[in-house]
Amino acid sequence: MLLIILGLIVFIAAFYLKAQQQPLPQYASIARLVGLGMIVLGILTSCIKQIDAGQIGVKSMFGKVQNDVLTSGLTFVNPLIDVNKIDIKTQNYTMSGVHNEGDVAGDDAIRVLTADGLEVVIDLTVLYRVMATEAPMLVKETGMDFKDKVVRPITRTKIRDNAVYYTAVDLYSTRRDEFQTRIFKTIESDFKKRGLVLEQLLVRNITLPATVKASIEEKIKAEQDAQKMEFVLQKEKQEAERKRVEAQGIADYQRIMSSGLTDKQLQYENIQVMKGLVTSPNSKVIIMGKGSTPVIIDTKDGKN
Repeated sequence: MLLIILGLIVFIAAFYLKAQQQPLPQYASIARLVGLGMIVLGILTSCIKQIDAGQIGVKSMFGKVQNDVLTSGLTFVNPLIDVNKIDIKTQNYTMSGVHNEGDVAGDDAIRVLTADGLEVVIDLTVLYRVMATEAPMLVKETGMDFKDKVVRPITRTKIRDNAVYYTAVDLYSTRRDEFQTRIFKTIESDFKKRGLVLEQLLVRNITLPATVKASIEEKIKAEQDAQKMEFVLQKEKQEAERKRVEAQGIADYQRIMSSGLTDKQLQYENIQVMKGLVTSPNSKVIIMGKGSTPVIIDTKDGKN
């Protein structure tokens, strides 16, 4: 559009030069050609619009936003139309307490009050995208800075509104997923009304007051100690059961042996032992006495 205006100015100036004294009139024809060239080039650049992949174009003419959008590629449009390019790919908005980590420099974490009156600091990332069909409405009602006018304030407000239903310990441990699901549903509905799609809500970190964090850590340590002691007791019970079974087995063996062995059985076993000694390759002398134990003399080694 700027080239068209400049071309018109140069073209009009050419007629002014022609009316002047020498040597200015000789440049009038050149000025007219330059002006026409700028006008033609301006019309071409204004008529041809390139929309990149993952973008759409929202058209407006004299401040009035049109409802149809331009898709990716080259498109011929009215040179008087202004085209605003909007990214429809997934975008993220991070609010973090770490410097230069979020979209806003400095500490931009969300501070909320829980049901037990404690202040909890939440780091959060919002993944969202613009609905292509609703982009004209978004530009018309919100403008191009919808990230600061819609994404940021709605997210921070809904998180504070829902945090009051949970205690600090709940947000930190057992009900964290429930809290994340709850705020996702409330933010999703508000985003949809504005022409935005909420894809995911990532609670990156929840920071508790130092006193609460210390008490939680003590509780966790106590639970771990209790589990350890339970394991030790279980192990001791198993060891006691093993010893009881072993003692019972020994007692049963002794009972069976004492009830099954007779004098004749013992005498038979004694004869078998002496038979083994006799057939041994070593030289021995066996003296049978009246006692129950025989005397064995080894004639080879000279020992008895």
